Amino acid sequence: MSFRKALVMTLGAVAVAGAGLFTSSESANADTRVTVKQGDSVWSLAKKYDSSVKAIESANKLANSSLIFVGQNLAVPTKTATTSAAKVAHKHYHHTATTSQPAAKQTTTSADTAVSGSEASAKSWIAYHESRGSYTVTNGQYIGKYQLSASYLNGDYSAANQEKVANQYVADRYGSWTKAQAFWQAHGWY
Repeated sequence: MSFRKALVMTLGAVAVAGAGLFTSSESANADTRVTVKQGDSVWSLAKKYDSSVKAIESANKLANSSLIFVGQNLAVPTKTATTSAAKVAHKHYHHTATTSQPAAKQTTTSADTAVSGSEASAKSWIAYHESRGSYTVTNGQYIGKYQLSASYLNGDYSAANQEKVANQYVADRYGSWTKAQAFWQAHGWY
């Protein structure tokens, strides 16, 4: 477990113990005001309130959307308040990277998009480094081929859903699999 993840979990547990459970309420400016609860992430709030990670980051001046705390009050712009269609972001601890890379001309098909060429190569590279390509690998709360948070998969751990959610996550957060791979190579996670 990384230090950052341990810190967030420790701080979250302390805040829950002292703060209890919270609810959200609407504000007059078309933003939803949300008090962060145990297990919330910017990505899950964006998905729940039909917003985007970028809109939440901007509205709250978050330098690191992976670091929010239980009890923190956030403004969540709704689709009517923002034009962004992005719904996904997260991240987590990962395995040690290796230098092996899949072939560049591979094509990967998902339930809603197909990628080819360098995009397929980058997607395969990430899958290899996250799980060695296995849909059944788990690492704490992270599940499957792309090591997605179980909460992102909404209980559906099928290969088709993992592909669909991974494609949506990468498109919304990075814009492409090649950009996601570059981020992974710089940070050890995506």
